[in-house]
Amino acid sequence: MTEKIAKVAAGRTDHPFKVSSITRAEAPEGAVSATWYRYEIAQGPNAIVGHREGSLQAVTQAVADIVIRLNERRLGKAGRVQLTPGPKKNRAS
Repeated sequence: MTEKIAKVAAGRTDHPFKVSSITRAEAPEGAVSATWYRYEIAQGPNAIVGHREGSLQAVTQAVADIVIRLNERRLGKAGRVQLTPGPKKNRAS
């Protein structure tokens, strides 16, 4: 799936989303877990910054999934059929 996105994105002039960084962060006040990470997702000059709880491996996978979904949304859904409404049917009661 990622290869398909890369091929479609190669022909576009705009920038795809990508993970810029994932770094250890302080836990928010009142958090049960002390293992938090700050991540940054870039798209050209734009950035999305977030925080997520979990192991580095789990956070890395979750952020990678977010990037995949963002790029899929950016490119549109492949194979989607455009439905057009047909004539209304008369229903006999």
